[in-house]
Amino acid sequence: MTATRIVLLGPPGAGKGTQATNLISDLGIPHISTGDMLRAAVEAGTEVGLQAKAVMDSGELVSDEIVIGIAKERLSEDDAKKGFLLDGFPRTLAQASALEKTLGDLDAALDCCLALAVDNEAVVARLRKRSEIEGRVDDNEETIRERMRVYDSETAPLLEFYRSRRVLIEVSGMGTIEEVGKRVRDALD
Repeated sequence: MTATRIVLLGPPGAGKGTQATNLISDLGIPHISTGDMLRAAVEAGTEVGLQAKAVMDSGELVSDEIVIGIAKERLSEDDAKKGFLLDGFPRTLAQASALEKTLGDLDAALDCCLALAVDNEAVVARLRKRSEIEGRVDDNEETIRERMRVYDSETAPLLEFYRSRRVLIEVSGMGTIEEVGKRVRDALD
């Protein structure tokens, strides 16, 4: 696999985190998950965490300003210079533009946007199961459906954004972890 600067897109429950874990192991690059960074900030009770908590609990997206700041800071760290896998960023066109600017400032470019496509009802079932296993309060059905609505209106337009830049790779996220992983690796090779 030659791609080392990757954006991973897909609706909540598409398997981004699972596939990211496998990819970073293969590629030796850091997994940069804004969701994990935001949840850590909430748990630590930081100012950003307190700002983000109410928004996250309602299923809405955290403001571009907060997310861009977190991502910009993280992409400037030494381990991200050789590559990265971004999971959960960008989520809006404004964030995608900010990412392009940030990468330009770092004299780097995105290699690909890997998008996992899944069935909406399968996503609801996956997230409800994850909620039971992990006890995540942000995975109740009402919040899941709101996050899917927000994804469709705010994040799905990024597919065309990256398609127009000729870096979009779409892969079915349906099937077993292994089946999806094989499709992802085949697409990146």
